[in-house]
Amino acid sequence: MKQRDDWHLTEILDYQHGRADPFAAAVRATRMPMVITDPSQPDNPIVFCNEAFQQLTGYGRDEIVGRNCRFLQGRETDRAAVARVRTAVAEGHAIDIDLLNYRKDGSTFWNALYLSPVRDDGGTIRFFFASQLDVSERIEAQNSIAEAKRALDREVAARTADLESALAAKTLLLHEVDHRVKNNLTMIGSLLRLQARGIGDPAISAKLEAMLERIDALATVHRRLYQSNDVTRFDVGAFAENLVSDVIGASGRTDIRLDADVTSVDVASGQAAALGLILNEIVTNAVKHAFADGRSGTIRLIARRAGESATIDIRDDGRGMDPDRVQPDGLGRMLITRLARQLGATVQWLDAEPGTRILLTFPVQP
Repeated sequence: MKQRDDWHLTEILDYQHGRADPFAAAVRATRMPMVITDPSQPDNPIVFCNEAFQQLTGYGRDEIVGRNCRFLQGRETDRAAVARVRTAVAEGHAIDIDLLNYRKDGSTFWNALYLSPVRDDGGTIRFFFASQLDVSERIEAQNSIAEAKRALDREVAARTADLESALAAKTLLLHEVDHRVKNNLTMIGSLLRLQARGIGDPAISAKLEAMLERIDALATVHRRLYQSNDVTRFDVGAFAENLVSDVIGASGRTDIRLDADVTSVDVASGQAAALGLILNEIVTNAVKHAFADGRSGTIRLIARRAGESATIDIRDDGRGMDPDRVQPDGLGRMLITRLARQLGATVQWLDAEPGTRILLTFPVQP
């Protein structure tokens, strides 16, 4: 059967306009490869192929007609995709899918296949109509993009691993530094305590003891830093609660109670030492002076963060502020003032009636 005689096959698709049928002319002349198969025959063979299909595959019409379309498949054709086409034919529904097909010369091309059933007036499938389009350039572009993405993902993964390794090394180094600083401060404290035992002057001993408490507070800050999973942050709220407990415990006073209402207040590690010293001055002063002469009571601790700032509120129900005992030019008050200025913080001494309230407000560095 010559190509020019193929038009009559379109008549049995229920188009009865003869050789002048525009549908038949379009199928024969279109540059889109097209085939028609007959499912009523064994193995659903091709019964029509146009010139464009022959040019696409490299096969002549006599090599195509009478064969199932699977002859275009090859070793690298996706079996799962083929199974989808087979299921669509068996169930009688349309399908569009990309298949790797093979030409007569063995070269490959990506075939954008659209297959649909053609039914008669009774709903019986008479033919399957299939159009093809060589989309090799699109598939190759998609594959190139996918490979570039995979290469980028590998590069990102490798870079991330390098950064994680560097961060782990940095974290280990910072932990080691904080650990050594804490050990050195502890050693300094021990040496000073040995020296203090030989000092007979109570006033000098008291000043030395106050300095030792400050060293202990700094050592505690560094201990918490090297024990933390995140070396860049410091929970000053938890530190304040532990500090008050430690100071009360060190005083030997069992009649002073801690009432803590503390939430996590994470600050930059660079703020830790200054805040630790400020809190140490406030807390030790409260324990020593608010409950002097055996007076019992409660220290109330509240720590909160609100946006970019935080507050630590320390109240006692002791004897209250004594103007005669306030030393604005004392070392403790001077330390608090200077460190607060360094942090951009404010410290307020308020009358709690009874007792004293000290409100520390400071910015939280990101």
